[in-house]
Amino acid sequence: MKEMSKEIQLLKIPVIEDIRGNLGVIESGFLPFEFKRVYYLFDVPSTAFRGGHSHIEQMELLVALSGSFEVTIHDGSSKKSYLLNKPNIGLLIPNGFWRELENFSSGAVCLVLASDVFDEEDYIRDFDEFLASKK
Repeated sequence: MKEMSKEIQLLKIPVIEDIRGNLGVIESGFLPFEFKRVYYLFDVPSTAFRGGHSHIEQMELLVALSGSFEVTIHDGSSKKSYLLNKPNIGLLIPNGFWRELENFSSGAVCLVLASDVFDEEDYIRDFDEFLASKK
């Protein structure tokens, strides 16, 4: 079983500061994977849940571009929550971790950089099946 503290990471995204506004930069080589898909969540109701799955192979970086939301990560035996609320901090989620996103603030935007294109076969969407995969 993966040890959460060694796998899940908060990454500080490089920022070029300027009086005209700051520029966050994620370039090739910054992540431990080459991203093949970029997508974002927005207009998520504050009472809604997103995520609720694990990936078999895919890795992801989640960034709160605007507003805030909470990400709860489960490794099969324990869970930990992360509050994402800064556009220069990303949460790196390797494969094999269950994730749930909730408590979206008004105007929150969650950017996701994924290591692969969408493939339904890569998802585990049942929590009991996820737990069984950890044994």
